[in-house]
Order: sequence, then structure tokens, then C-alpha cells
Amino acid sequence: MKIRLKYGLLIAAGVMAWVLIARSTVPNPESLLHRLGTPIFFNVLQFAMIYLGIKELERVKRERPTLKEGIRTGVEISVVYAIAASLFFLAVLAVVGTKWLASASGDGEVSVTGLALGAFAGLFFFALFFGLIYSTLISFFLAKRQSEEH
Repeated sequence: MKIRLKYGLLIAAGVMAWVLIARSTVPNPESLLHRLGTPIFFNVLQFAMIYLGIKELERVKRERPTLKEGIRTGVEISVVYAIAASLFFLAVLAVVGTKWLASASGDGEVSVTGLALGAFAGLFFFALFFGLIYSTLISFFLAKRQSEEH
């Protein structure tokens, strides 16, 4: 429980810091920094924190976790991240409005509600989807093998 909160909140804090710093220094939501830099940063941070979380599980258990334990830990970290980041972006939406959303600069065909729901669903489900992929990859390489149990 402690591991998922610690690393999930660290990802969310990194995402929050990135968004606040990037948006205050480069206000154009269509810039290369936001279109390319943001997803790269979010994914590298999530991968690194899942790795560190699984390694901490290994230290706590004093043995390598099983594949299932590693995947579960990584997905739990991603759930905490997805919830915390979504709450942050909900607060940003309430305070700043939609001007930070890249899609908001279009011709207004999408409603604010639709735009916000799409952004939250994308953030939440992509965090879980990539969390599952990253957890599986990391756990595959770090997990205890059956040959090690004997």
C-alpha cells in the first residue's frame, strides 16, 4: 500500500510540476514542447517510478517479486497516479479553464464538457494502459523465476 502511494504520488507530482513549469514558460499549447515533450516526460517518469516501486518491493520482501506481484505493484502505482493527476487537472480546469488544452485552440466544434471529459479519460486510461505495459516489461526482467525458487 505504501509503495503504490509513494510512487504514484511522485509521478503525479512530477506531472504537476512539468505542467506548471511548461505552461508558465511556453504558453502556446501547440508548441513542440507540449506536443512532443509532455508525452515523453510523462511516460519516462511513469516508467522510472514503476521500476523504482518494483525495486522497493524487492527490498521490502528481501527477495525478487513474482511476475504477478510486480505487475500488480506497477498497476497500483499507475492507478494512484491516474487519480491524483486527474484531480490536479480538474482543479486546473476549474481555475484556468480550457486554455491549457491544446484542442481548445481549435474552431470551437467540441464543447468544453466534451473536451474536458476526453482529456480526463485519455489521461486516466492511458496512464493505466501504459502502466500495465511498463509493469509487465519491468516485471518480466526483474521477477523471480521458478528455477530460483528451488
